[in-house]
Amino acid sequence: MPDSALRLFFALPCPPALAAEVCAWRDRLAASGRPVRRDNLHVTLAFLGSQPANRLPALYELAARQSGEPFTLHFDRLERWRSGPLVLTCGEPPAALMVLAARLQAALAESGVTLDARPYRPHLTLMRDARPFTGVEPDFSLAVERFALYRSEQGPDGVRYACLRDWPLAPPAGA
Repeated sequence: MPDSALRLFFALPCPPALAAEVCAWRDRLAASGRPVRRDNLHVTLAFLGSQPANRLPALYELAARQSGEPFTLHFDRLERWRSGPLVLTCGEPPAALMVLAARLQAALAESGVTLDARPYRPHLTLMRDARPFTGVEPDFSLAVERFALYRSEQGPDGVRYACLRDWPLAPPAGA
């Protein structure tokens, strides 16, 4: 594998059936903006940015050491953030999600990966460059049993996210 740079992030995958349901709902909103591709829907845990390809084995090992309980993430809010994305968020993020994200981010920082300093806000991006849109209450649930490492790839038809590897959530050994 060449030592070229890869644009990477850890995330919770959005299963195809839920992604189709969310996109159909989003499309009925008639909101303006650039819709995110159905197969790109995910909930980011940690954005790593550009990383050398030869770092992948260490990232796989780091991820394999993570533990956490499976949980359900309930999206009950639609927000348009200041920088333009229209996102699904949750009023009360599950504790298991916040612990998983914090542990993963701490392990990455310890391994030398520079992460965004902003507080973690779980969300699922529906559109980019959206105009303000309010007055809708979503109701979607994502059953989370795995997390994954993704690569962002720019292609002729736009950005695609490719899952490089995924790991099951399981409680720590001896718990």
